[in-house]
Amino acid sequence: MAKLPTSVDSIIDQFGPHKAYTPKEGFQGVHEPDKLVKTHCCFCGMQCGIQLKVKDNKVAGFEPWMEFPFNEGRLCPKGVQRYLQNNHPDRILHPYKRVEGKGFEQTSWEDAMSKTVSEIQRIQNSHGRDAFAMLSGVSLTNEKSYMVGKFARVALKTKNLDYNGRLCMVSAGAGNKKAFGLDRISNSWADLKHAEVIIIAGTNVSETFPTLTHYIWQARDNGAKLIVIDPRVTPIARTADLHLPVRPGGDSALFGAMLKILVDNDWLDHEFIDQHTSGFQESIDAVKDYDLAWAEEKTGIEAAKIQQAAEWWGKAKTSFLLHARGIEHHTKGVDNVLSCINLVLATGRIGKPYCGYGTITGQGNGQGGREHGHKCDQLPGNRDITNPEHRQYIADVWGIDEKELPGKGLSAYEIIEAIHRGEIKGLITICFNPLVSLPNNNFVREALEKLEYYVAIDFFLNETARHADLILPGSLHEEEEGTVTTAEGRVVKINQAITPPGEARKDSEILIELAQRLGVGDKFAYDKAEDVFNELRVASKGGTADYFGITYEKIEKNMGVFWPCPSEDHPGTPRLWEDRKFKTPDGKAHFNPVSYRDPAEVVDKEYPVVMTTGRVVSQYLSGTQTRRIGKLLDQYPEPLLEIHPKLAYQYGIKDGDQVIVKTRRGEATFPAQIVETIREDTVFIPYHWGGKHSANQLTIGTLDPISKIPEFKVCACQLIPTGKMASVQIKETAYQSF
Repeated sequence: MAKLPTSVDSIIDQFGPHKAYTPKEGFQGVHEPDKLVKTHCCFCGMQCGIQLKVKDNKVAGFEPWMEFPFNEGRLCPKGVQRYLQNNHPDRILHPYKRVEGKGFEQTSWEDAMSKTVSEIQRIQNSHGRDAFAMLSGVSLTNEKSYMVGKFARVALKTKNLDYNGRLCMVSAGAGNKKAFGLDRISNSWADLKHAEVIIIAGTNVSETFPTLTHYIWQARDNGAKLIVIDPRVTPIARTADLHLPVRPGGDSALFGAMLKILVDNDWLDHEFIDQHTSGFQESIDAVKDYDLAWAEEKTGIEAAKIQQAAEWWGKAKTSFLLHARGIEHHTKGVDNVLSCINLVLATGRIGKPYCGYGTITGQGNGQGGREHGHKCDQLPGNRDITNPEHRQYIADVWGIDEKELPGKGLSAYEIIEAIHRGEIKGLITICFNPLVSLPNNNFVREALEKLEYYVAIDFFLNETARHADLILPGSLHEEEEGTVTTAEGRVVKINQAITPPGEARKDSEILIELAQRLGVGDKFAYDKAEDVFNELRVASKGGTADYFGITYEKIEKNMGVFWPCPSEDHPGTPRLWEDRKFKTPDGKAHFNPVSYRDPAEVVDKEYPVVMTTGRVVSQYLSGTQTRRIGKLLDQYPEPLLEIHPKLAYQYGIKDGDQVIVKTRRGEATFPAQIVETIREDTVFIPYHWGGKHSANQLTIGTLDPISKIPEFKVCACQLIPTGKMASVQIKETAYQSF
């Protein structure tokens, strides 16, 4: 049973997280490096270009990469500190096994791999192949994402594989496929700076994608109108011409009301609608009763502001609509995305210069990672695992019988539910921290404790891996060659700067050896990352995410190539849909009717306040990496409860007071931060911390029926003042995530 083998304090003493800083004099070799390696930041979907300074097989610092076309040398606070991971004292350098009552003890690779394979075989022989599952992450390269999908299906032979992109972009992906038949932002960022009107919905750009802000500022300098839709006055919202403070859960009501205004005022592109779309009449019928009074009630936004937003959007000649997790982390996340797309299609502003639409991918390889095979319902090239032709094509590439290829499996949270029910007995994770990332994490912890065998592959010991039977030390971003795909659809190269330290291994080498020991080594006969990429190219050929024409040489020469790129003489596709030929069966873009429905949980007398979650500028995802970097922790050492002065006054809460936040899943205590930049009926908590500091103790495990994304962005809560102030000690130790 995967309960903690010893106390949390003992595990933290051994593996951290501990804060690390750059020495005042700098790391050895920072002024005289052996080499500069052009590569990319390991955080977020922007994948900013960066040059790493290397001395004696260690990263000693960085230099801006001014020539890389997206960020032109600019980096965010995380980017300028990312190199500190390489020299970090918490780095896992050896395989470790759990020893009950003692914690984790070093073991050999031979024993670790033999034990893992024997446990996989034992569990599958006793309970079936699908009783062993795998959870992966999209901070991995395209090559490793592809290998994970192939490993799970060919080596583990399980259908139960999913990834942490299930918590990010899947609602957008489902919406894009329904509307366009292809899942990618429509334009490069270069088009953004020339748009007349920009809508940013549910994305805190300035804190979560800071280097993208430059493009928005350029658009503003060119006279663009900026509309920001968010319950909070985020930094980007402070610069907006119009801020729409939507009540969490009210997004589709807002977009539906705006669509009705477009129709009522005939701010429509009839030629585009008639010739290149379907489903328009059904979609406007779905919103025919969405008058402004109703919209104001459902969204909490003044009717005049909704009218103004629709008018600016309707009358513009060029425009860009961007969204992210704020509208996607909902049980109706796909509906929210489709509501946005309906606004774009109604005005015909797609496939044209300076007219774009898309989601901003949050994780380092959130785009590429959702294209090539470690989703439960997907095969490489964004193929459908339930489609017989797609299955046959990939089976041929992999050299297996199509009947041997598992079918559609469970999504990430559904895998946890199946573990909790006792249906899944074993688990491998790589680059995923579900005990912090998933909702209702007390339930997740209970599930982990029921596993018969759990092995974690990672470079730091995260909160989930504390429950592991075996820990395998994997590789950092800069320790393995590969590619990633940025949020704008540009495939870029990750160049290996150093080799893994100690006994740590490349992630790909770990997967290859496990595959060999499981008897399918011939299917994983790769000598280098480029071999994997070349197979991925073939596997993607003819799919909607077609990489066939992209080579390492071509990427290096052009500083990235936009997919789809179907042949080696093809230049890539920075702007989609210029030919008005969409990847749907009828070749048209599809309107989709959306009828408003409430969130899974609404406020009531018992739980009268809306709680929502999100990110802060100095932290990244579950904090496994950033909560170990001293300057980033010092900037935001613990999660704070953002609360409006009027709501705070109602409860007698003062700035800095400890407040218990209670939901139907549990309760946790956070220091209050009284701000005027949030709705009066809503509180906000960042989710990057685990243990007692985890916002996801409180969130609800209800899923979107299509995308299976959890509803992180809205739940009902109580606020219980304690009358106590937060102590300095709490701030100093919050990073440890008890």
